[in-house]
Amino acid sequence: MARIDLDHIRHAYMANPSREEDYALREVHHSWEDGGAYALLGPSGCGKTTLLNIISGLLTPSEGKILFDGKDVTGLQPEERNIAQVFQFPVVYDTMTVADNLAFPLRNRGMAEAEVQSRVAEVLEMIDLVDIAHRKARGLTADLKQKISLGRGLVRADVNAILFDEPLTVIDPHMKWQLRSQLKLLHRRFGHTMVYVTHDQTEALTFADKVVVMYGGEIVQIGTPQELFERPSHTFVGYFIGSPGMNVLPVALDGARAQLGQHSIALPGAASLGDGKRTELGIRPEFVQLGTEGMPVSIRAIEDIGRQKIVRAMIEGNELAIVLNEDASVPADPHVTFDPAGINVYADDWRVKLGG
Repeated sequence: MARIDLDHIRHAYMANPSREEDYALREVHHSWEDGGAYALLGPSGCGKTTLLNIISGLLTPSEGKILFDGKDVTGLQPEERNIAQVFQFPVVYDTMTVADNLAFPLRNRGMAEAEVQSRVAEVLEMIDLVDIAHRKARGLTADLKQKISLGRGLVRADVNAILFDEPLTVIDPHMKWQLRSQLKLLHRRFGHTMVYVTHDQTEALTFADKVVVMYGGEIVQIGTPQELFERPSHTFVGYFIGSPGMNVLPVALDGARAQLGQHSIALPGAASLGDGKRTELGIRPEFVQLGTEGMPVSIRAIEDIGRQKIVRAMIEGNELAIVLNEDASVPADPHVTFDPAGINVYADDWRVKLGG
């Protein structure tokens, strides 16, 4: 296992980049702890696979260094970095049995056969492939082949890190849940440093101890699932995490109050900002209270999603999502109030710390 330091990493796929927009990966300067389980989460094109490939050695960054446990590995080839990587689509040896697929990286490193057999048996049990251990990989379903790929990534105990590049894309939904749960258990058991790339927030939030949210080629927040939900540091994080995402409303700030159209909203504290910044109030649908007092809204639609309802409303010309319990009623003359505990304030998309 290894601590991974990303030291002022930037990457462009063109020669001589001159503008910030020329970089697919803008400056990344973060440290990931030894034994941590991290998810790189973001939409397509945000830079997460570029960053993963820089960590693995498939790409050399245009600028900056990458260190494993303090050792500069920027110029090392993937095989010299002692990492395991599981790709989006399964990579298996069809002519080998399931067990031999798992044994291959161990035998390739000259491990004693008794140790190989012991380790393979352990991993087969972990990923529930004991019953087909002696079947050839050819003809197996895509999800079984991807389980073999996952197993091959886990079979080596000496790796610095295990990297997963959207590994559950070809897996059916029920199997995804099972594999995510197994990966979480395996991480707790062995403590490998794991980095998991996905655009699926459910995968990220259920797998990782810390989620690394990427947007526009940069990291906009690293935090626990709870931190991302309660205190998004960027409006994109608020929008991307949660279903529905955070409401973001344009406001004017006046000390400890925000002005939304004709309505004044009390803030948890005063914001101190420079001039000329675009200011917004962010509030999760779960913190919007629907009743007969407060600010008037007009209801556009009500979506029944089982244990909850999502009310789609308009306030001062802005869309507003509200989450209600399944049995909650919607008043004929609807108004809303905002729970101060759920209010965040943003200036030019970045969260502002509110004073007392």
